[in-house]
Amino acid sequence: MKKCISILGSTGSIGTQTLEVADNLGLSVCALTASTNIKKLEEQVRRYKPKTAVVFDESKAKIFKQNISDTDTQVLCGMDGLIEAATIPDADLVLNSVVGMVGLQPTIAAANAKKDIALANKETLVAGGRLVINAIESNNVRLLPVDSEHSAIFQCLQGMTDKKTLKKLILTASGGPLFGKTNDELKNVTVEQALAHPNWSMGAKITVDSATMMNKGLEIIEAKWLFDVSPEDIDVVIHRESIIHSMIEYSDNSVIAQLGVPDMRIPIQYAITYPDRYESTVKELNLSQIGKLTFFEPDYNTFKCLNACKKALSMGGIAAAVANGANEEANKMFRDGVISFLDIGELVMDAIDKIKNYEPKTTDDVLKADFLARQFVKDEAEQLR
Repeated sequence: MKKCISILGSTGSIGTQTLEVADNLGLSVCALTASTNIKKLEEQVRRYKPKTAVVFDESKAKIFKQNISDTDTQVLCGMDGLIEAATIPDADLVLNSVVGMVGLQPTIAAANAKKDIALANKETLVAGGRLVINAIESNNVRLLPVDSEHSAIFQCLQGMTDKKTLKKLILTASGGPLFGKTNDELKNVTVEQALAHPNWSMGAKITVDSATMMNKGLEIIEAKWLFDVSPEDIDVVIHRESIIHSMIEYSDNSVIAQLGVPDMRIPIQYAITYPDRYESTVKELNLSQIGKLTFFEPDYNTFKCLNACKKALSMGGIAAAVANGANEEANKMFRDGVISFLDIGELVMDAIDKIKNYEPKTTDDVLKADFLARQFVKDEAEQLR
């Protein structure tokens, strides 16, 4: 089992739960990073005593360095700091749970430093899929999924003896807080309504992505890279209870599922301990108490982000990076009250359709696509006001 881990994004939902798992497993922590939450990061540094702590925001990093000057922890900032945390020699696993495109460069750097990677930052694979997989394969390291859906598929695949027998992947989706709503009902959705997820406790950006179904669209793209399957072999089903986390179907039409209570500490721990399993602090699943499990078809017409991601995946090139960048910008604008909920899907689809597609060869190509997508959304949003 891993002995020392580096956690990128340690103050967020996944990061804090990873530290709980580390406590349960008795692991040490050699690096912690945060974007701006220096109060939470200071608490973590004083408890876990990592060699390195990174604050992405440079101005906050200066304050943080003063605040923990009585400790032995080295303080770094910016992308250079994130990359150093991702490549720190003591770490034998890097868990990447930062939000957004900022996770791409540290992921590739970790792979090039021969580190196994537990990935909770889906944007990394969505935007830079081929580049990331090339780095993973050329360095012979492991890319272990942390998302509950991809972890479920990963666990189900452990029993597969011949990949030729795999027929399809079936990603489950809770449907988010706005499941069943029509376009008319979504016109005046508030940020508070979009953040009221029925099952999962997640950060604001990811929760809004769940409400728009963009989260599931990104997971379709991520699944293609993680499991090397054709886009047409990935299905989505709405499962409101979030008990079945995903499934696989074999050529004989047998379906294998992974079940558990909706608690991210299960996939986090499995990514850390793979291929072994250890006792966890997560409560047992009691199906008789759950009572019933329900399933529905996704509403592709109303929740346009899902279709946008499927289209981007079929287009190839930078289209997925454009979809991701456009969504990140539109998601933030919605949370800031600049655009409406329905504008998010429209802007993502427009960005895919109107930004010229090309094949990325370097991370700079991916970052350029991300910039173009964000700028497109900003320009279009100005016209919506």
